[in-house]
Amino acid sequence: MANTPQSKKRARQNEKRFEINKARRSRIRTHLRKVEEAIASGDKDAAVSALRAAQPELMRGVTKGVFHKNTASRKISRLASRVKALG
Repeated sequence: MANTPQSKKRARQNEKRFEINKARRSRIRTHLRKVEEAIASGDKDAAVSALRAAQPELMRGVTKGVFHKNTASRKISRLASRVKALG
């Protein structure tokens, strides 16, 4: 349990960051799910537009510290190759 004023403040900050990061992670997963659904339906136009919307969200997650850069790049790369294969 936090005892000092500094550790109490740190605990409050950590809770706040956790909620923000949780929302950001959820938003990114939603975008990724939309791309997956478009790929599953076989609709290339929808998949391309969903991927274009998902890419900046993923990279924003990297700059905000939610994901590692390589993780986001790997996800984008794999989705892009699957979208390309639809054609």
